[in-house]
Amino acid sequence: MEKEFSRVRSAQDIIISSILIVAGAVLVALPTSASVNIVGFFLIFAGLILVFTLKTCYRLEGTKEIYRKAEKFFAQSKKDSFTNAISTDPGKIDTSEEDKGNGLRVDVYYSRKTGKAYCRLYEYIPYRYEPCTPFFEYKISQVENIIK
Repeated sequence: MEKEFSRVRSAQDIIISSILIVAGAVLVALPTSASVNIVGFFLIFAGLILVFTLKTCYRLEGTKEIYRKAEKFFAQSKKDSFTNAISTDPGKIDTSEEDKGNGLRVDVYYSRKTGKAYCRLYEYIPYRYEPCTPFFEYKISQVENIIK
């Protein structure tokens, strides 16, 4: 079965949006100057935009598990070693080589609650990243060096 992750709202996203909307409503409701009311309307507007756009978590299709995502970018020359490391032991990935190129991307979806992590390697083909490997499931302790 191919794993698919979709973006969803986290509790933190909802709290941030709610705080902005409530703070804006309080500023509008207070009998203050017009400039404070304008700031209040701006906060309400920003909160409403975030309600519809802010999605920082991922959900594995078919389950209710929520995951965070970590991305690391590496040089294209590391493709063979990273392909082997992803399929056997992702702890072998040398993260000191990060950001020395952008031909490869390692995505890790992890959940501290369940202790699961899914790793996948992508290769840059002009205009987008294409998967090089399928998703591999690991314990979160095995990918700790990547998600730091």
